[in-house]
Amino acid sequence: MSYDPVEPSVLQPEQLQRAVDDALAAIAKASDLDELKDARLAHAGDRSPLALANREIGQLPPAAKAAAGKRVGEARAQVKAALERRQHELEADRDARVLVEEAVDVTLPWDRRLEGARHPLTTLQELIGDVFTSMGYEVLEGPEVETEWLSFDALNIGPDHPTRTLMDTFYVAPPGSGLVLRPHTSPVQARAMLERKPPIYIVCPGKTFRTDELDATHSPVFHQLEGLVVDEGITMAHLKGTLDHMAQAFFGPGIVTRLRPSYFPFTEPSAEPDLLCFVCRGQSVGNPDWDCRTCGSEGWIEWGGCGMVNPRVLRACGIDPDRYSGFAFGMGIERTMMFRNNAADMRDMLDGDVRFTQAFGMEA
Repeated sequence: MSYDPVEPSVLQPEQLQRAVDDALAAIAKASDLDELKDARLAHAGDRSPLALANREIGQLPPAAKAAAGKRVGEARAQVKAALERRQHELEADRDARVLVEEAVDVTLPWDRRLEGARHPLTTLQELIGDVFTSMGYEVLEGPEVETEWLSFDALNIGPDHPTRTLMDTFYVAPPGSGLVLRPHTSPVQARAMLERKPPIYIVCPGKTFRTDELDATHSPVFHQLEGLVVDEGITMAHLKGTLDHMAQAFFGPGIVTRLRPSYFPFTEPSAEPDLLCFVCRGQSVGNPDWDCRTCGSEGWIEWGGCGMVNPRVLRACGIDPDRYSGFAFGMGIERTMMFRNNAADMRDMLDGDVRFTQAFGMEA
């Protein structure tokens, strides 16, 4: 007696072909890999019509399993082949799009990041050193944490002087340590006089510290240049000639200085050197048609302090003031650079902006 089983509808050729057609349409419609993943889950996943049809084969009698299995296998193979083809197409399309969208144009400038340059203060300090070594001076350095005695007492700055208060000087803990962050580079001069015998010809550029607020013309950390000469027969004329030579080296030929009487404990007599305005060269004074912003139409620019070394300082450092005399001078390096390079704001020197460094950090 023969047996002709009734197959479930999902195993009928028409139903299988419909499932294959739906799968192929969904695969062809997928426009990217994410949509293709959704089509794979819907038409080739565990809950897809073809997967459910495959499960029904186990319910058939042995005589019917082979034919049904062949039909389901061919249908699933069609869908699998279509998925692989579409996968390769979409991956190729994605790779081509990435090459376009994320391409690196090798013809673009490669050096768009600005290169740094040596800081203008470093350059100016080296220029100062070159000017003075060519005159036979020696460039000296000293510690930035200095003793109170070398910073004040050795320089004839008494205990009651206002510069020795916390309003002007940074003291190093603990209280009473006798150490300060040097408020000027003059301790280097005192060390030189204590350690050497005249003749002494030195300049001392370096970093100094004062309790100033940071603004366009002041900084709590700044650089200072000081010079010292101790020898036999030194006069104010030597000081004036040295300042004039330095002014021309920094600001150009024809620039001279003048001395105005002043007071500094370290020197006696003392003076404040003024620099002939290197922009108008004094021609804006009394000239209504020329308003010189550099000197305020006064013809001169203030440029530090100077004078003959006080005999008390020489004596405190072990030098005979009856035999030797000397002069000293000092000025701010930042202020000199502001004059020399027309830099309007001292804070620009501290910001680390490479554009400022490039503009002012070079010397011809």
